[in-house]
Amino acid sequence: MNIFEAVILGLVQGLTEFLPISSSAHVQIASQLLGLGDIPKPELTAFIATIQLGTEAAVLIYFFKDIVRIVRAWFKSFAQKSKSTDAEKQDAKMGWLIIVGSMPVVVVGLLFKDAIETQLRSLWVIAIMLIVFGVILGIADRVATQQKSIQKLSVRDGLLFGAAQALAVIPGVSRSGGTITMGLFLGYSRQAAARYSFLLAIPAVIASGLFEFATTFGDLSHADFAATAVATAVSFAVGFSVIVALLRYLSRGSFMPFIIWRIVVGVAILVMLMNGSLVA
Repeated sequence: MNIFEAVILGLVQGLTEFLPISSSAHVQIASQLLGLGDIPKPELTAFIATIQLGTEAAVLIYFFKDIVRIVRAWFKSFAQKSKSTDAEKQDAKMGWLIIVGSMPVVVVGLLFKDAIETQLRSLWVIAIMLIVFGVILGIADRVATQQKSIQKLSVRDGLLFGAAQALAVIPGVSRSGGTITMGLFLGYSRQAAARYSFLLAIPAVIASGLFEFATTFGDLSHADFAATAVATAVSFAVGFSVIVALLRYLSRGSFMPFIIWRIVVGVAILVMLMNGSLVA
């Protein structure tokens, strides 16, 4: 893999990680279009796991103050003698909701790890999921009441958000797309659904990313270190910009552009698979 190809993949990862369009699907598609199919699977897996850490570093830095405040309030809630303010109680509650919401994806990831890494990586599956969940997101965006703020989150809603996140182990579903869709169906505003989606993703994505990184990094050749470092830096910078832009956009815009994109890309993949331009 040369620097140009690495930059393209880093750009794709950074652009798509936080948008409801599935980063895993787009990175896999981009890899095939760049003709990287001859790269050994362990090496490509190591590369992708590393650049994903770039985007997760972006979300950690963007939400750093929120994360510190939530963690501090969560630990403080165990101290019986300490008195918590209403804001601290809300932050401690968010900490519990992130833990509760993370449970479904852990269970699904452990139970279906082999299927996730083999059968579900098919471009046929990716194309169908892009289209199907694009339509579902469109329905949710149209019927959503958008009345609830993030402070209204309950344990039940946290589990439902978590169940939606667990579906994202299927490439093409999208972690943010699944959780945001669930949030809209539950009546949360676009911004509230997106914000909780990002916070909820932190434990699961960082844990899985670090695991993949630790178990596959040794498969990278010395020649690929520079390309991987460049791609990771690109994914971080672009990912951070996307978080800022998306949360601002959602204060006034809908998810329709992403819905259209998902359907167009899904249909394009199906056409290319049928005419032999892409191989599943």
